[in-house]
Order: sequence, then structure tokens, then C-alpha cells
Amino acid sequence: MSEEKTNEEYEEVISSYYEGRGVSSIISIKVDTKQVDVVAEKLSESDNIEDVFLVTGDVDLVIKARFKDYDHMKNFLLEKTSTLSGIEDVKSMMIITTYKERFNIIDAENTG
Repeated sequence: MSEEKTNEEYEEVISSYYEGRGVSSIISIKVDTKQVDVVAEKLSESDNIEDVFLVTGDVDLVIKARFKDYDHMKNFLLEKTSTLSGIEDVKSMMIITTYKERFNIIDAENTG
């Protein structure tokens, strides 16, 4: 099976799973250190971005974001994030279940 076919199948499954549902994600970004403040400020302007953190380690910025659906998240990553000057790498993780958020324990059985 070709890699392109595998990617298409993955996109189809993910899109159908999140169809009509909001998507929360954690996004890690590797940035040219000279431009990290500018990139962080630009990303912070987006209404989808809840939190932006400058961190130590393999990445420079960690972001928590919420989107109306998977396609909206994908478009944000491809069209807005990866096109910013200074960004070297972007990785995203979709949140499946939240157990605790902002000091509040979440009833995972009722989070859909």
C-alpha cells in the first residue's frame, strides 16, 4: 500500500471521527530562537489559541488550542502556523479525553 493511500485513509478516519465535533489539541513548535517572541505573539492573536508557553527541551513553544472541527484545525496548521517565518517544525496532538483541566477533575465518562 502506498504512503499516499495510507495518508488518505488516515485523513478519512480522523475526519469522520471528529465530524461535527470540536477538537482540542496540543501543538508543539520548533522555532528559530531569534524569532520565538514574534512567532508566539502572532500565534497568540488567533481566537483558537487558548495558551502559549515558551518551554525548554526539544521544542520551543507549546500551544493549547480548540477548533470547531478537524478540518478547521488542519487548515490552521497548514495555512496559518506552518507559513509563519521562523517556524522550523510543527507537531500536533489531538486531545481524546480530558481527565483534569484548570484544577478541575473532569468526569471522563461524560465527555463524549
